[in-house]
Amino acid sequence: MHSLIIAFAMYSKIPMPKAEWTEKNMRYAFCWFPLVGLVTGLLEMAVFRLLLFCQAGPVIRGALLTAVPLIVTGGIHLDGFMDTTDARSSYGDRDKKLAILKDSHVGAFAVMGCGLYLLLSAGAWSELDWRGMQLMVWVFVLERALSGLAAVNFKGARSDGMLTAFREPARKKRVTAVLIVVAIAAVLIMARVWLPGAAFCAAAALLVLGRYYRMAMREFGGTTGDLAGWFLQTCELVLLLVLVVLRKVEWICVL
Repeated sequence: MHSLIIAFAMYSKIPMPKAEWTEKNMRYAFCWFPLVGLVTGLLEMAVFRLLLFCQAGPVIRGALLTAVPLIVTGGIHLDGFMDTTDARSSYGDRDKKLAILKDSHVGAFAVMGCGLYLLLSAGAWSELDWRGMQLMVWVFVLERALSGLAAVNFKGARSDGMLTAFREPARKKRVTAVLIVVAIAAVLIMARVWLPGAAFCAAAALLVLGRYYRMAMREFGGTTGDLAGWFLQTCELVLLLVLVVLRKVEWICVL
């Protein structure tokens, strides 16, 4: 249970009791990472239902639904997305990119990348229907399961950093097995809601994971916490857009 507390304390702003961040207590923190996604997804669904009940317009609905995950997580993953965008936009060598990731200053490309991300996200959330919302709950779970798998199995770019602090004490085989089961379970639950949506989301998530691996290894020599944040935010937006596009295609086919 200490691992659960540490996972929520690190990856969310939800108040948690104190726990010692020892190597023993952090062994299974990644196993609980998808649960942070489930809580985020359920809160997102609750806000979605409330907005429908209040007959909120698409603009305010898109804005608030974009804000919910950022409020729950404290923006930790978006911070990594912005740092990674800055580093990749420098077109420097590996050492320069890693140095930019550690720099606390925000560059112009990070701001532009964040702005574009939020615009696309708000637009997509404003188009999502109730069925798509049910799938998005489990998208939050799926993407975190894949992120945890990458964290414990992909090569690290540095010997220090927060991701390393979580990866080193992790029981790799057990954590990997748990996260694989969680990922499969998430997809199966999505399939019960809407099979085509689940299939396309699973395929898109694996494609984003493959892209993440190639980018991290080629440009940075491994993964970091910031790159993990880039993966989560990218996966969330891509799968959200996939569900919106599928809904439009289905509507056109019905016509």
